[in-house]
Amino acid sequence: MDRDLFDRMCSFTSALQDDICAAIADLDGSEFVEMPWERAEGGGGCSRILQGGQVIEKGGVNVSTVHGPVPPGLAGELPGEGAEFRATGISLVLHPRNPKAPTVHANFRRIERGKTGWYGGGADLTPHYLYEDDARHFHGVWRAVCARHALADYPAWKSWCDDYFYIGHRGEHRGVGGIFFDHLAGDPLAAADFVEDAAGAFLESYVPILARRRHEPWDEGHREWQLVRRGRYVEFNLVYDRGTVFGLKTGGNIEAILMSLPDPVRWVAGHTPEAGSWEERTLAVLVEPREWV
Repeated sequence: MDRDLFDRMCSFTSALQDDICAAIADLDGSEFVEMPWERAEGGGGCSRILQGGQVIEKGGVNVSTVHGPVPPGLAGELPGEGAEFRATGISLVLHPRNPKAPTVHANFRRIERGKTGWYGGGADLTPHYLYEDDARHFHGVWRAVCARHALADYPAWKSWCDDYFYIGHRGEHRGVGGIFFDHLAGDPLAAADFVEDAAGAFLESYVPILARRRHEPWDEGHREWQLVRRGRYVEFNLVYDRGTVFGLKTGGNIEAILMSLPDPVRWVAGHTPEAGSWEERTLAVLVEPREWV
């Protein structure tokens, strides 16, 4: 059963990578560059990167399937018993060029150790300028997906997402969240069905937002705020993100792991938004998460 589920996840994520890249490339008018890679300890993957596009300034959609000895630094973090593990999944980050269009992240994975297997993942939205209807649309899609599956729990996973994507040293959340779940096991077939439904809903959750924000007018002040907020994104990914740590500790491809980092980006000492500004209103929501649906 586990072998069937693992192979099923591998096939599904490979096809989904094709679908997502095709949809984003069509919207952008640019092509992703494919970068296959191999892992010395076992397995490998394929990164598809888009840089300098008309709509997406930097983005990547990665799939990987890795296996081998459990790294010493992860032995206490992976459920199950045994000296070997394997993992497969898809991970993506898209940083639009327009400051009014939000950054998005999603990943869905299956990990196994010995006889123990589970799923994890989710998706979250990071606006630099908050449009409330965008947040409502994004959360509405994930709530609807969860409602179709008895094992899913949108309220709990929304809260988990808010808690996870928190930049503790800044006292801010990275964005307006979405859903986040991990160690999802129980009925393995039901879990597999949910993960495929959720991952397949990514384009529905994000492309309509990107399509309507890509042409919003912006100026250099908007760009400055976008680059500063991108700095917060970098801080979270390098300090707190478990996926980044997992990839580095398991010998993953550096370019694939760090494709999530935006380019360009700025750190401005003492940068604070003007009182009463759109920037300040957005930041207020990042400090105190809201319910969107």
